Amino acid sequence: MKIVSIVEGDGEVAAVPILLRRLAQWRTPGQFPDVQTPIRVYKDRFLNRNEEFQRHLSLAAKKCGANGWILVLLDADDDCPATLGEKILQRDQACVPHRPVSVVLANREYEAWFIAAAASLHGHRGFCSAPPDEEVDPEIPRNAKGWIRERMNNRAYGETTDQPAFTARFDFQQAFDRSRSFRKLCAEWDRHHTHPVQSD
Repeated sequence: MKIVSIVEGDGEVAAVPILLRRLAQWRTPGQFPDVQTPIRVYKDRFLNRNEEFQRHLSLAAKKCGANGWILVLLDADDDCPATLGEKILQRDQACVPHRPVSVVLANREYEAWFIAAAASLHGHRGFCSAPPDEEVDPEIPRNAKGWIRERMNNRAYGETTDQPAFTARFDFQQAFDRSRSFRKLCAEWDRHHTHPVQSD
């Protein structure tokens, strides 16, 4: 299956293919999806300008082909992931009804999944996680990137370097256990990879 994702940051452009290939190994071993380079969008323009929305969805539909899958993966920020995600999904399905689409909103940021699995990142790239961190609800910190940065021994957190590196390392089971939005990603993966996608 060819997978085309729509993301909002340069860090995600590098990290999401790593995320999806690892997810394939974890959830559906033996399957080898064709993970395309993500399409980067500016979230506000993507969601608030209909022509931008349609243009990017049409491009994703063209890139993934008849048997592919489109994954819209954005940060929820201050929005409710379930409510906003459903609104985006309805627009997606109206725009490209001939393609399967999933919408996953990381609550609140992609880095919340790192917080959920902070113990597995301890000692990596200067990151230091103390035991109390394991009690933090990973989906509460508004500035997840800042939360990570504060624990990197005064190193700057680089989205294009650290985000892919942490994506390659964080423990998926820990993230699954502690993050509802990561479980949503896994559920969407399972749904689209357990049953074959029908051709046009």
